[in-house]
Amino acid sequence: MEEGLNQARQRLRQARRVAVLTGAGISAESGIPTFRGSGGLWEGFRPEELATPEAYARDPEKVWRWYAWRYRQVMEAEPNLAHRLLAELEAQKGNGFLLVTQNVDGLHARAGSRRLVELHGNITRARCERCGHRQPLPPPAEFEPPPRCQRCGSRMRPDVVWFGEFLDADLLAKAERAFMTAEVALVIGTSAVVEPAASLGRVTKSAGAYLVEINPEPTPLTPLADLSLRSGASEGLAKLLKEAE
Repeated sequence: MEEGLNQARQRLRQARRVAVLTGAGISAESGIPTFRGSGGLWEGFRPEELATPEAYARDPEKVWRWYAWRYRQVMEAEPNLAHRLLAELEAQKGNGFLLVTQNVDGLHARAGSRRLVELHGNITRARCERCGHRQPLPPPAEFEPPPRCQRCGSRMRPDVVWFGEFLDADLLAKAERAFMTAEVALVIGTSAVVEPAASLGRVTKSAGAYLVEINPEPTPLTPLADLSLRSGASEGLAKLLKEAE
């Protein structure tokens, strides 16, 4: 393992183009529950009741109450070491770096990441149902859902991608380009089963990148990875970046 870790450190240190994909596991250390399993966000709920266009059309107040609860939870959390280490890696790599996340909690941005693609949106924003304008939500203590658009006054919805909706095509294309051209790719804290993000690891490996997976449990991506670190995000990144700083 140490030999493989040293090789990964050297490849990462030398790489000019680095792509990173993160999932719910990277925010678990900040107290944000993952979606599935014991204690997950879907425990006691059915996704179709809270996170689909049909659910919102049927009962927007119920959907907004759940998202307002999640928003308060997110804003009480703080970025952890893994978020901060990725912001530092971005600073080292500059324009050759891109961080793609499936998370909607905004913790990467709060940790300082700027070369960032939020594939599934951001729970701290709302999007106008009429004109498409996006705006940040007010502080949780002042937030009374549903928010109203500052441009046209219409009701707004959470600015997240729901089940049954397509990802933003431009953001997905940007993510795919980064992983197709990366010399080193990191996949951290994701089950590697939710498409289309799950395919990014396979795309980058097929294009010849050196692939590192950091996850406490094996995933469908594990057999393809050049190095799999069985650890949490912070521990794994700290090991990987120890000699790459």
